[in-house]
Amino acid sequence: MDLKRLERPKSRVDVVLDTDAYNEIDDQYAIAYLIRSDEKINLKAIYATPFLNEKSSSPGDGMEKSYNEILNIVKLMDREDLSNIVYEGSKDFLSDEISPVISSAADDLAKRAMEYSEGSPLYVIAIGAITNIASAILMEPEIINRIVVIWLGGNEHHWVDNFEFNIKQDVAAARVLFNSRVPLVQLPCMGVVSAFTTTGPEIEYWLKGRNKLCDYLVKRTTDEAKKHHKEKTWSRVIWDVTAVGWLLNEEFILDKIVKCPIPEYDNTYTFDDTRHYIKCAYHVNRDKLMEDLFEKLIR
Repeated sequence: MDLKRLERPKSRVDVVLDTDAYNEIDDQYAIAYLIRSDEKINLKAIYATPFLNEKSSSPGDGMEKSYNEILNIVKLMDREDLSNIVYEGSKDFLSDEISPVISSAADDLAKRAMEYSEGSPLYVIAIGAITNIASAILMEPEIINRIVVIWLGGNEHHWVDNFEFNIKQDVAAARVLFNSRVPLVQLPCMGVVSAFTTTGPEIEYWLKGRNKLCDYLVKRTTDEAKKHHKEKTWSRVIWDVTAVGWLLNEEFILDKIVKCPIPEYDNTYTFDDTRHYIKCAYHVNRDKLMEDLFEKLIR
């Protein structure tokens, strides 16, 4: 793989977003941030991603709730025109590493990506389980030469474990991605993106009362924090914003070229020096990225 394909693009590029929007609150920030970053991003499609936790009864239920939450966000932004580019994704996780899960999202990506080229790829920002993207690769392997994947998933490579939500839900899909040799930019969670936190007083100061979207984000973030944090001085990681931030400005996320690790089914990585290269983030410039996020949300 030509390492030039891992360089951050300098011009405006076509992008699709793959998101488990109902899972937490960070996806909503990321969706809005991406839409408001049209100086650099030409949004072509949004895919709903499956997830399974206390907020869903099955991966398919999580996907459907995410689909509806995407529509809710674009409505709050008065961008209902984007509703027709929102696609339902996989209703289950991969059963193995050779069988795709057929969905409208995977089918759209498999076909859409074929309209691009190595020199002018489609950028895929993924901020949930990587099921839809892995399925599209299995359906049409040639797309690895026509896309660049920016995925928020897994932990920092030397973290104590790799027990991270996006990767542990569908390890088979992660293995398909990491073994495919697709140009990949990884945003590790614990140890890297975990530094991108905000607090109740901060979001109330910057966002409260600004518009319908901002009020929704403040309420949802505060409600989530009260549910999961006992401390009065809580902070909340809004992980998914960083995946969008990587594409926008080289000052927001610092990265390096590394050998591609292998995600294992026991929630660890293994390493092999003969493997291909990927890009991996190692530092988030929290203040610069947060400033850009808030400035765009309050427009």
